[in-house]
Formats: sequence, structure tokens, C-alpha cells
Amino acid sequence: MQISSRFTIAIHTLTCIGIFQGEHKVTSEFLARSVNVNAVIIRKVLGQLKNAELVQVQRGSGGATLVKPLVEITLLDVFNAVESIENHQLFNFHDQPNPDCPVGRNIHQVLDNRLEEIQKAMEVKMKSINLEDIVKDTQSFIEKQKNNGS
Repeated sequence: MQISSRFTIAIHTLTCIGIFQGEHKVTSEFLARSVNVNAVIIRKVLGQLKNAELVQVQRGSGGATLVKPLVEITLLDVFNAVESIENHQLFNFHDQPNPDCPVGRNIHQVLDNRLEEIQKAMEVKMKSINLEDIVKDTQSFIEKQKNNGS
């Protein structure tokens, strides 16, 4: 299992908006340079974030802005905005274990609740981290680098 890079691209994008929206027009091209991906990818992610009511995007060179305060946007909000999870289940179970095999016959009963617990724990942790945390930590690193002459 691997969560797609859309999730980290979305966090990177929102962090840039949070840091730069007062100083620069935060366009898809501006964001694409920071993330180091094609602007088309950024526009797709921005569209998903807009649909989740996390950002507002003005056409042309108007740029993107946050709709909510940073503290109100959690990593779970971002995850849900950009990752499409079938039936809200993080783990995709193989379709048809062999019912004639003692393991195949019982594997769902053994794993289903455990996988659900793992997903719930991840969601709780993601809900406890908001974009204000990410922006503050990013700004702290930026300041340290300025002070060290990097």
C-alpha cells in the first residue's frame, strides 16, 4: 500500500499558500516551481482542494488563497480532498480468498477489524495535525537557514 504523492503535493501547496499568499500571487506556476512538478498537476490538486472548500482559486493569474484559517485545516481534511479511497477503506482486500483453504476461509475475520483499527488510528493522528503546525515548522526551518547563511 502506498498513498499517492497527491497528498504531499497538496500539503506542500497549502503550505506555500499559507506562507506566501500575503506576499505573492500564488499561481499554479508559482506553486509548480516550489513543488517541482508540472503546473497541470498543481491545477488538478488545486481543483480537488477547491472542491473540498479548502482553497479559493481565481482564474488567470489571480492565484489561490485559503478559505479557512490554517488551524482549521487538518491533514485528514487534505487527505480526504485528494485521495480517492474506495468505500472509505484505506486497505483494499484481495477479492476472493479460497474458501477451501483454512487460511483463505478465515483471513477476513482475522484481518478486517485490525485493518479498520489501523485506519482509524491513522485518521485520528492526521486529524490532530493541522496546517498551522506545518506552516509554523516550515517557517522555523526557513528562519534557521537564513540565520545559518544557507
